Amino acid sequence: MSDRSTAPHPVLRKYYDRDADRRSFVRALFDATAEDYDFVCQVMSLGSGQFYRRWALTRTGLRPGAKLLDVATGTGLVARSAIDVLREPPAVVGLDSSGGMLQKARRTLTSPLVQGRAEALPFRNDRFDLLSMGYALRHVAELEVTFREFLRVLKPGGRLLMLEISRPSSAISRWLLRVYLQRILPLIARIVTGNANAGLLMNYYWETIVECVPAERILDILRASGFVDVERRSFGGLLTEYVGAKPLRPEST
Repeated sequence: MSDRSTAPHPVLRKYYDRDADRRSFVRALFDATAEDYDFVCQVMSLGSGQFYRRWALTRTGLRPGAKLLDVATGTGLVARSAIDVLREPPAVVGLDSSGGMLQKARRTLTSPLVQGRAEALPFRNDRFDLLSMGYALRHVAELEVTFREFLRVLKPGGRLLMLEISRPSSAISRWLLRVYLQRILPLIARIVTGNANAGLLMNYYWETIVECVPAERILDILRASGFVDVERRSFGGLLTEYVGAKPLRPEST
């Protein structure tokens, strides 16, 4: 890998001035919206989010008996879907940097929940059969550092699943998504929850979608980080799944 930054998007000066401030801004934003995050996600997905998460997990190979790490678990939406599949809450570990999100997650989850960062996972090598990340790739500091950590904690042959929202290629689709995320959804959230930060979250969400590095760049970094069988699955030009696997044996040098 070259010395080029592998940040998922440039510094967004509307929200923070330096790349070093990205982490604290994101953590504070999610802390401030934790109470209303599930509602926002339910409205944003038109109620289909949990079905889709379970479907994606099972297609990626999640089966009873496996151990899963859900990075950037937030309020535990992906973790809950994984528990529906595994039927064993201790087999699902959730990690998030936001204390507010974890506090909310603890109300509905009995799984282990850990505060920490994707770039420095506090787990031993070769521990998990599957690692998931739901719509948070755009919020990490460095993709390469993050992906190497993902590879490290997966067992040989373990699978990676990252769910994302991608920038629509159609100008009309981009306009519709922008209006929905920046106008309609914040208005609904303010009326129902009274939380003005929900609008800020949706505006930031949109900016990170638009400014995110191209899908091919993400796939290249995954491969360079050591993942094999890397591919991108796209649904409706909007939903994206990045998948890959840890090699069964270390590559010879």
